Amino acid sequence: MINVTLPDGTVKRVKKRTTAMDVAKSISEGFARNVISASYNDVIIETATPLTEDGKLVLYTWKDEKGKQAFWHSSAHILAQALEELYPGVKLTIGPAIDNGFYYDVDFGDYSISEKDLKTIETKMLEIARGKFEFKMRESSKEAALKYYKELGNQYKVELIEGLEDGTITFCDHSTFTDLCRGGHIPNTGLVKAIKLTSIAGAYWRGDENNKQLTRIYGISFPKQKELTEYLALLEEAKKRDHRKLGKELELFTFSPKVGQGLPLWLPKGTALRLRLEDFLKKAQKKAGYELVMTPHIGQKELYVTSGHYEKYGADSFQPIQTPKESEEFLLKPMNCPHHCEIYKTKPWSYKDLPKRYAEFGTVYRYEQSGELNGLTRVRGFTQDDAHIFCTPDQLDEEFKKVIDLVIYVFNSLGFDDFVTQVSLRDPENPDKYIGSDENWKKAENAILKAAEEKGLDYVVETGEAAFYGPKLDFMVKDALGRSWQLGTIQVDYNLPERFGLEYKGSDNEMHRPVMIHRAPFGSMERFIAILLEHTGGNFPLWLIPDQVSILSLSEKYEKYAQKVLNLLENDEFRALVDNRNETIGKKIREAEMNKIPYMLIVGEQEEKDGTVSVRKHSEGNLGTMTIKEFINLIHTEIESTKQNFE
Repeated sequence: MINVTLPDGTVKRVKKRTTAMDVAKSISEGFARNVISASYNDVIIETATPLTEDGKLVLYTWKDEKGKQAFWHSSAHILAQALEELYPGVKLTIGPAIDNGFYYDVDFGDYSISEKDLKTIETKMLEIARGKFEFKMRESSKEAALKYYKELGNQYKVELIEGLEDGTITFCDHSTFTDLCRGGHIPNTGLVKAIKLTSIAGAYWRGDENNKQLTRIYGISFPKQKELTEYLALLEEAKKRDHRKLGKELELFTFSPKVGQGLPLWLPKGTALRLRLEDFLKKAQKKAGYELVMTPHIGQKELYVTSGHYEKYGADSFQPIQTPKESEEFLLKPMNCPHHCEIYKTKPWSYKDLPKRYAEFGTVYRYEQSGELNGLTRVRGFTQDDAHIFCTPDQLDEEFKKVIDLVIYVFNSLGFDDFVTQVSLRDPENPDKYIGSDENWKKAENAILKAAEEKGLDYVVETGEAAFYGPKLDFMVKDALGRSWQLGTIQVDYNLPERFGLEYKGSDNEMHRPVMIHRAPFGSMERFIAILLEHTGGNFPLWLIPDQVSILSLSEKYEKYAQKVLNLLENDEFRALVDNRNETIGKKIREAEMNKIPYMLIVGEQEEKDGTVSVRKHSEGNLGTMTIKEFINLIHTEIESTKQNFE
């Protein structure tokens, strides 16, 4: 007999080799019908895996993220089988679950495949799914696995297996199909009732552009057709809100092939919007005791060797810049923290001087492969709203919680009120991924967990997601379409202060190491604006939007009055423009609506006579006639209600 502990603390004493599904059935037959995956002692298992020792069991349904991951991973197997049957001789590589669905990378050889073929593949997948084939795991020796794929002529799988240890290799079988796989499947193919293959893209083998380019097929699947229908409707809405489309329509930013891929150019309206976001955060930072600093766009390679960034991320940076001086090398700045460490070192500090809070909107550069670039969300040059706090260990808890308050203030002011947090810890099984001592890591991890508890945050713990120098608290924000984005981040770091030899004199007159907090509420300005664009559909908060008011004159006769209204609004620091074109008022209104201008003021003979304006609101229509003062009070009130004060 073994003891199986459930998440609510219930302990079930069961026979050894009882399966996760058996335990689910012992809870309730109805519940068991919804169970599609499980984990035992924090390891994902099959629902048919025999349990052989005491442990903690978690059962997942479609409502759980890990349940969805198993569902989509299994769907990738179904896609692979369909491709093998439709295109004999194709070479399969990898097919993981992703945040929304799955993909499979395939070498199609001499076959030509395009978007028009996806419907045929979907039909074959559904045919396979209806067979209700069980997913069964089996172990294989390294020798047998290599022989199998060498006979198939699949050099990709051979390469994967050569990197695995004998005794750790497993396959998954269903129907007549088999694939190299670590596990994590739903019970059978029949649970997949609806499938949509969404797109085809190119992808280099193992993400290396020096390797062969494969064909990547993306898809998503659901246990009910209704859920797929709802998802496709959401997808259509997402296309309308695509930040690349809106950015062009609203004249916010552009890209130029001559400037280079992944290097955005900010147009006047986009620049104004971005600067308002910066000013908004600068005001809050000033109240919170931050000091602004500026650092150069390049730094000596040695700076990043000292910090450890070059060793960990040198391959993802741009190539070093050579100077006429022999052996002198610079890098385009890939991050701001080493520069801020050097600013801290410019003078001696006492514990009475701390904390020191340095903030910078610092532009950094990282090499991203061209296939991974995506509008503003994945670029090669971006600006971080970076800050680094140097404090004593005793100050760490209070400083960390103050940063949490700042991040939440930013989100609330911009309409991101649905979020969870993730405490990202290091993976103890892979110590080579990180720098620093076990003692420092433990202190940093405990500090984040303590602060998250004390602030009452809704958080999950993810092992292995820490930065190489320290654990972090990530904010996962849901947008208006229910999509989750990682935005703000706060990190605790005992390691960079050690590597840079940072010190302060304590109350005992001895020298001590400060603790460093890294934080960025926006993350990167580019990515944040992209997400904000899609979240709002371009209907930014009134305090932020580039053009707040459009004054539409009924004819040229009322140009002077329109200009008078404009001057009164500008005196109150509102952003307005006059549309005096010789066009119909209907066309002017339509264009103002398309440009997402929040308010339209129509002026004609009656308005000029009465000193009033006829007010229309974007997407809502006519609000009636008001005096200019009444209108100014209206928009003041709206701004106050959306833009909070940071205390």
